[in-house]
Amino acid sequence: VLGLPPLGPDGIYVIELSSYQLDITPSPVCDIAVLLNITPDHLDRHGGMDGYVASKRLIMRPKGGSSLGIIGVDDEPCRQMYEALRKGHARRMVPISAERAVEGGVSAAGGRLVDAIAGKPIEIMDLTAIERLPGKHNWQNAAAAYAVTRALGLGIDEVAAGLRSYPGLAHRQELVATVGGIRFVNDSKATNADAAAKALACYDNIYWIAGGKPKEGGLAGLESYYPRIRRAYLIGEAADAFAAQLGQSVAHKKCGTLDKAVTAAAADAGSETAKEPVVLLSPACASFDQYPNFEVRGDHFRKLVQELVARAPNRGAA
Repeated sequence: VLGLPPLGPDGIYVIELSSYQLDITPSPVCDIAVLLNITPDHLDRHGGMDGYVASKRLIMRPKGGSSLGIIGVDDEPCRQMYEALRKGHARRMVPISAERAVEGGVSAAGGRLVDAIAGKPIEIMDLTAIERLPGKHNWQNAAAAYAVTRALGLGIDEVAAGLRSYPGLAHRQELVATVGGIRFVNDSKATNADAAAKALACYDNIYWIAGGKPKEGGLAGLESYYPRIRRAYLIGEAADAFAAQLGQSVAHKKCGTLDKAVTAAAADAGSETAKEPVVLLSPACASFDQYPNFEVRGDHFRKLVQELVARAPNRGAA
């Protein structure tokens, strides 16, 4: 951040700060601070859940009455934090939710973006019509982006147009290609089970590529998504442990490497009659056993899919 060029008085920096960075850097105080959710992660570093929550809360350090805090209230730690901060805190607080209407905030329940910041709810747009924003977690993202940009002075129509034109991000449910009716989705950024759950919730008939360097708990918490998975293709260090966790609940193959997994998943998706099949790389693992980082892993997936496109009889794949 210190290497970024100085901006004029109207300049804006948009900075993503991890719990690690918040924990060791006392100085960053944001004009607009956004906290989307808190689920267990990095607990070994922070000494448990209480320490992790305390580190996340540091982003809400007040910067006078003009500063704004935006908090997702769809999980219990964030709900408690919002309730603790909304009264008597120097920062003005705005709640956001992808599950229900929120008083004085922005909601996106069922994909309908609703602005109630000023009091009376105003329906803004239907997020379900935006292909690059699938799923409840992206609706929460959209609610946060709406709250931020409106606070910065953009009009409702400008914000809505921006959301509709959103092109998506690499490694975050990135639609790489559609080949023979099969969608190939790169969600390499999903390095734990909670992140993978966001992708699994968005699709049916999933041919799921998972594995790598496992996190604590492995696939725990994903059981409700198992009916969406046609078959899992397991790679990396986690393959044996994930196979044991899936057991008889999900058909699976231990492929070892990503190239073998993509080949097997594409073959199965192409030979079966599942409607709108999706080959999904959402590993629920870190990448460090086979790749330097999740970006390199996602780039390899993209390359493998592009090779499939080049070999496809119909070169008109998206």
